[in-house]
Amino acid sequence: MRSGQRARAQASAITPGRRSPETEPAPADKVRALFGGHRLSPAQRRIAQYITDHLTEAAFLSITDLAERVGVSQPSVTRFATSLGFTGYPALREALQPIALRAVAGSPGAGEGDRSNELQAAVDAEIANLESLRRVFADTDRVLDLGRELARSVPLTILGLRISVSLAEYVAYAAKRIHPDVRLVSRGGTVAYDALLQAREAGGTWVLAFAMPRHANETLAAVRAARSTGLRVALITDVTLGPLVEEADVAFTAGTGSRLVFDSYAAPGVLSAAILQAMADADPERTQLRLEKYEQAAEQHAFFLD
Repeated sequence: MRSGQRARAQASAITPGRRSPETEPAPADKVRALFGGHRLSPAQRRIAQYITDHLTEAAFLSITDLAERVGVSQPSVTRFATSLGFTGYPALREALQPIALRAVAGSPGAGEGDRSNELQAAVDAEIANLESLRRVFADTDRVLDLGRELARSVPLTILGLRISVSLAEYVAYAAKRIHPDVRLVSRGGTVAYDALLQAREAGGTWVLAFAMPRHANETLAAVRAARSTGLRVALITDVTLGPLVEEADVAFTAGTGSRLVFDSYAAPGVLSAAILQAMADADPERTQLRLEKYEQAAEQHAFFLD
């Protein structure tokens, strides 16, 4: 099984032409090839059958949703993925999604012009991630509750290391417009520990942490360091199980786009914006006052062209 960024770079290369459907196995055959040759338990066979029968939907389900649909536990889904040779369910889902997208493109009623090229397939995968996030937002209480907690934490620490720095910087930049004391931690090791300790000693109660793939050991170390200082951790990540989630007090899952050589973050970006909105809603008077001051400063110093 191919793995790693080099294989992804080859698989996602943008080509002007389209593959001829006659030269590729049918999607169902590809799925059966993934599952074939492995000894599966009865529960694992049910998972395999469900994925085969509902490929275009199942390939984009979270581990929680798939377990509920099949009627098994989340650990059963994880064991199923590892029994096939994958590192976990996210890796299996990554392998299934391009097959599912090909199945949609080749379904009856889909003309040649409707078939996805590599860039369109990447967008399709992100749409599926956003659809999954939309289902999470059906219950707004979790987001609103977290927004209130983060708004009360003064200072509020935003943590993001390595690839997750970009998301952390975006949230920190925006949060400073509505929160009196926001501190960004974008370096690991003792630098992170010192910053987290100082935030706790200054009265902070929460850290909002980002952990996008590939998940770095130093992110786990920083989350544990935050917990050791007495800070609570809200985590935004792409996985529903694992040591990072286990260390967090609150965890939200948002899938990342993995069709191209580098991941894309449509769903984590929308989730981040929703949490910022919840923070603003938690203290509307403070939000309005701070935004007015920011707008006045922007006009005075002509920050913007319009």
